[in-house]
Amino acid sequence: MNQTTTQAAGLDPGVLRDQLVEPWDAKDLRMLRLAALQGFSKLSEPLEALLTILEGCPGKQKGRSHTLGHHILMEFQTWLKEHPQVTLDSVPEQQHESLQRRALSLLADNHPSFVDSLINIYKLHALDPAELRLHIIRLQSLNCFKEAAALTIKLKLQKELNMEEMCVPLILQNKLALVESFVTGHDHLEHDLVTLLDSWCHPNFRVEDIIQKFPRLNLSRQSMGHIQPKLLTKLVFRLVEKFNIDPGLCPFALQKRRLSSLRFLMHKTFVERGMTEENWSDHVQYVVADDLELQILLVEMLVKYSGFLKASQWALRYNIPRYRLPLGVWETQQSLPPELQQIHQNDSAQAGEWIPSQYHCARFYQVPLTRDKVHFVDTQEALQRCRNIVLKEGVVVGVDMEWQPTFGCMSTQKVALIQLAVRDQVFLLDGCAPGFCQYPETISFIRSLFSQKNVLKLGYGMSGDVKCLVATWEQFLEEPLKIEGMLDLLNVHKKIQRGNVKLAQNGPREVLVGEEDTAEKGLSLLVQQVLGKPLDKTEQMSNWEKRPLRISQIRYAVADACCLLDLYSVLSSNPASFGLPADLRSISSSPPEKNTEKKKKEKQAKQTEEECQGAQRVGLLRSEAEKGLLCGEKPQEGAPPLPPQQLRVVCDNMLQGLGRYLRCLGVDVVILESTDDHRVAAKLAQAEDRVILTCGQPFQSLRSQVGEGRCLSLDCSEKAKDQTVKVLQHFNVQPTPRDIFSRCQACNSDEYVAVPREDMNRMLKEKGFLQDQSDVDFTQQHEEEKLGNVMTPQNPRYAPQCKWASLSRLDPDTLAFPGGAPIQLHTVPPGLLPRIPHFYVCTRCGKVFWDGSHFNRVLSMFQEVLHITDRDTESATVAQ
Repeated sequence: MNQTTTQAAGLDPGVLRDQLVEPWDAKDLRMLRLAALQGFSKLSEPLEALLTILEGCPGKQKGRSHTLGHHILMEFQTWLKEHPQVTLDSVPEQQHESLQRRALSLLADNHPSFVDSLINIYKLHALDPAELRLHIIRLQSLNCFKEAAALTIKLKLQKELNMEEMCVPLILQNKLALVESFVTGHDHLEHDLVTLLDSWCHPNFRVEDIIQKFPRLNLSRQSMGHIQPKLLTKLVFRLVEKFNIDPGLCPFALQKRRLSSLRFLMHKTFVERGMTEENWSDHVQYVVADDLELQILLVEMLVKYSGFLKASQWALRYNIPRYRLPLGVWETQQSLPPELQQIHQNDSAQAGEWIPSQYHCARFYQVPLTRDKVHFVDTQEALQRCRNIVLKEGVVVGVDMEWQPTFGCMSTQKVALIQLAVRDQVFLLDGCAPGFCQYPETISFIRSLFSQKNVLKLGYGMSGDVKCLVATWEQFLEEPLKIEGMLDLLNVHKKIQRGNVKLAQNGPREVLVGEEDTAEKGLSLLVQQVLGKPLDKTEQMSNWEKRPLRISQIRYAVADACCLLDLYSVLSSNPASFGLPADLRSISSSPPEKNTEKKKKEKQAKQTEEECQGAQRVGLLRSEAEKGLLCGEKPQEGAPPLPPQQLRVVCDNMLQGLGRYLRCLGVDVVILESTDDHRVAAKLAQAEDRVILTCGQPFQSLRSQVGEGRCLSLDCSEKAKDQTVKVLQHFNVQPTPRDIFSRCQACNSDEYVAVPREDMNRMLKEKGFLQDQSDVDFTQQHEEEKLGNVMTPQNPRYAPQCKWASLSRLDPDTLAFPGGAPIQLHTVPPGLLPRIPHFYVCTRCGKVFWDGSHFNRVLSMFQEVLHITDRDTESATVAQ
C-alpha cells in the first residue's frame, strides 16, 4: 500500500536534489546529467518540483563559473525537448501565478541563460506588469542595479519604470553598455537619457546632487571620474549619433564642444600658425554661431592672441554690448576709422597663381599638372567624361576625399569633394553641387569605381573616406559598397616602418622633433620619405563646402591625389629598397600571425582582461602596481635604463596633464586635442611607432589596434604626477636634471634658439611691448655674467639633450622662424629683463622660456624617479 502511494506521488524533489549533489561534488558532470534526466521523469509535478530543487540548491553565481542550480536547469531544458507536454498550461490555472512568483524570486544575480530559461519555462512575460515592476523595484532596493536593468530588458518593462532611477546608478557604476541597451528602441527613453546627460554638462551641475538622490550607492573616485564634463560631452555626442537625435536638444554639451573647438582654432592659428586667416574666419563663425557667450569668449581670446584691433572688429560684427566687452575693446572701437570697422575677406576665390611661390616650390611637393588638366565634375556630362577615362581597364587612380571639419560640433561628416587622379589629369567630383550629389548616375559611378578589380585604386587611410561616403549616401548603408582592387598606402607605410628601413629625407628640414624624427606625419611623412618633400597641409582644414574653392584649396586637393600616383610609381619600381614585397597589393592591413603565436596572445589577453577591466572600473591600479603590473602589462625585468628621448608616446586627451609632465622630463609626447577622437591615438601610434597612454573605456579598442605592449591604461582618478611616475617606472626611464625642459611644453619640439637679453630688449621695443624710455642698465648684469653666476646660451642645463638653432634664422621684419611662428613677445614681462641674461625660444611655436624657480619645483616633484649625480647636484646649487 505504501509503495503504491509513493509511486503515485512521484519522486520527492528533495531526494532528487540530494541525489544530484553527490556527482556535483565529485565534479562528474556526466553522472549529474544522467541522474537529472532520469530523475525528472519520476517527478509527478516537474515544474513545481524544479522550483523546489532550485530554491534548495547551494552556491551563488561567480563570474563565468556555474552553480549546481544552473546545471540542473540546463538539463531540465534538455529534458523538456523530449517531453513537450510538460508546459505551464498543463498545470491547473489556479497554480500559474504561484509558480510564476516563485520563479520570479529566483531571478537575481544569475547567469543570463539561467534567467532566460526560467522566463521561458514559466512564461513570466504573462505575469501582471505591476507585480513584475514591484520585483524590479525590490532588486533596486537591494542595490542590485545591474540585475534589475537586465531583467527589465528581458521582460520588456522599460516603459513601466522610471528611466532616471534605473539608469543613473548604472552610469555611476560605469555600466554604460547596459544603459544603452535599456533605452535602445524606445525613442522617448533615448531622448530622456540624452537630455539627462546633457543637463549634467550644465556649468552649475553638482555631483553632490546625484549622490544625495542615490544615497545607497557606494561610489569611488573612479565612479566620479565617469561624469567629468569632457567625458560626458563625448558620451552625449556618441549617443546623439547612435540614436539619430537632433544635436539641438543638447545645448550644454554642444556649447562645451564648441568652446573646446574655439580654443583649438585659436591655438592652431595664432600659436602653431597652422591655419590661414580665411580658414580660421570660416570655422570660427561656424563654431561660435549665434551663441552670445561664445562670441564674447572669442573677443576675449582675440585680445590675448592677436590684439585689440581684431578683437574690436569681431565685437562689432557680433554687436556685443559694451558692458560685456573686455577692457580696452570699446575704446579701440571708437578710434577705428570706418574702413577698419569691418573684417574684410578675400572675396576673389580664384585670386592667386596656380604655380606657387619659389619658396613654396622649394619646400613642398608640387602638383605635376597645369591648371587646365584639373576638371570639376558637377554635371552629368562632366561625369560621363570622367567615367570614360577613370573606369578604363588597367587604369591606376589616386583617390582622396575632403569634407568639412566640424570640430566635434556635429557627429557625421559628409563628403564635399572627391579627387580622382590619373596619369595626366585630375577630376574633382563636387559633392556640394546642387542635385549632382544625388544623381543616380553619381551613385552608380562611385559603386562601379570601388568594385572594379581591374582599376587599381590608391588611397591613404581609406577607412575614414569610406565612412564619410556612407554618411553622405544612405544608399551605401542599404546596399554596402563592394570594394575591390584597392591598395591602401597606409598599410604600405606601416610595412616600411615595421621593417625599420632608413629612408632619406631630402626635403628642407625646418623644425624637426629629435635628431632622428620628423615634424611630418601620415601621408605627408611618406611623401617626404619617398619623394623628398612633404605635402603642404595648410589648407587641410579648409571650409570645403564653400564655393567657389580658392586656388590654394584646389592645389591642395589635387596634390593629395596626385602624390598617391607618384608614391606608387617609386615604391613599385624598387620595392626591395623599401623593405617591401614585389607585389605591393599583397600587403594587408595587419601581418598574419602564426597560429601558435596567435593562440598564445589570445590566452594572455584572456588572462589579463578581467584584471584590466577591474583596474579601470573600480580604481584598483594601486593594488595592481604592487604586483608589478600596469593594467596587465609587466615591466621588463632587468631592462637597461632608457633615456627619456627614446620613449615616444601619444597621450589620450584624458591624460593631457600626464603628457605635459612627461614632456617636462624630456619624453617625446604627442598630446591629443580635446576634440580628437580616441582613434587618432591608434593612427599616430601606428604611423610614428609610439606607445599609447590612455585610461577608461578606450583602452580595449585601442589595445586591439596596436602591437603587444604598445597601449597602457592608467587610473583616471590619480593625479598626473603619480601617473607620470608610474609610466617612467614601467619603462625604466631614468631622467636626469639635464632632461628637465629639454622639450617645449607647448608643442613638443626639442629645438631652441638662445636670445641674449640685449636682443630681447630690442625686439620688445620694436614691437611696442617696451617703451623707449624704459632702457635697462645691463652693466651690473654683465659683471655677474663674467663671474659665472648665470648660464651662457652655449651652456644651458639641458643643452646636450636638444638642438640649438642660430638666431640668424629669425626673419628680421616679422621676428618669425622659417615655419611661420613668431616669437611670443607678449609673454615676456619687461620687469624680467634686468634679472634674466638669456631667454630660450622654441623654434616651432615661438614660446619663450627662461630660468626660474620652476626648475626646482620639478626637481622636487620627481626626485623619486630622477637619476641625480654629484655633478647634477653641483649644477643645481650654482643655478640657485
